[in-house]
Amino acid sequence: MKEFVIVTDTTTDLPRDYVQKHHLYMMSLPYTLEGTSYTWENPMPVKEFYDKMRAGSLPTTSQANPEEAALLYESILQENDVDILHIAFSSGLSGSFNSCRIAAADVCEKYPDHRIVVVDSLAATLGQGLLVYKAVQLKESGKSLDEITAWVEENKYHLVHNFTVDDLFHLHRGGRLSKTAAIVGTMINLKPVLHVDDEGHLVMLSKVRGRKKSLIGLVDCMEKQLGDWKDKNDIIFISHGDCPEDAQFVADLIKERFGYENFMIGYIGATIGAHSGPGTVALFYMGDHR
Repeated sequence: MKEFVIVTDTTTDLPRDYVQKHHLYMMSLPYTLEGTSYTWENPMPVKEFYDKMRAGSLPTTSQANPEEAALLYESILQENDVDILHIAFSSGLSGSFNSCRIAAADVCEKYPDHRIVVVDSLAATLGQGLLVYKAVQLKESGKSLDEITAWVEENKYHLVHNFTVDDLFHLHRGGRLSKTAAIVGTMINLKPVLHVDDEGHLVMLSKVRGRKKSLIGLVDCMEKQLGDWKDKNDIIFISHGDCPEDAQFVADLIKERFGYENFMIGYIGATIGAHSGPGTVALFYMGDHR
């Protein structure tokens, strides 16, 4: 059985030390701020990124194109006799997945003895990261590329993404909310709780008044969605847009209600943060349904 490596995208928001420790390859999805482009190899410090957003700077992002994806795949195959499993950013949020599928087909024509399997995670930030984390565990336990692919394809629909934002402007800017709704919602301190559906799209779950209620709302949703997947020995992922105290509040509430002890808490990186904005808190776990 040929060895294989795991590729994923910078939208996973996994810590760099985790990426390096587990020998992951990263597809860089670039972003631009104040006229300068940044990548995985050349990032802006994430705290500085959010400070600039708070000051009014508006970043833009780019999806992977087939040429860039092909360059990454070829660089791996030129150096290693391996197959590739790429767990890609949600096709419901970006065209990157399709670009990678095109690139994989082209590269496999040049390297017919190698396989490149591109899986649509239907996920983003540490939700995508949680699928990669599970895939790494399976790989390190000896599972094959096909076994891991089958697990991800089946269980990605059990990956719950719930999140809340602090500033409605960024949802409006991304076309998720009308200008009127953003203005009125801001005036009455309305905070939405959203999730990512089975097609990888953002969908509104509820609206509450006040930041604390929206954070509690994330955990209320968890109570309904865990179902048979409830296992206090499992890991919960929480990502945030430069609001670590709020992320820790959610983690503490989960500990209190459900007894979970294992958490990965980290920043929402710039590629996703450009659209969600400062103050976003996102919660990810395996449950009965999205």
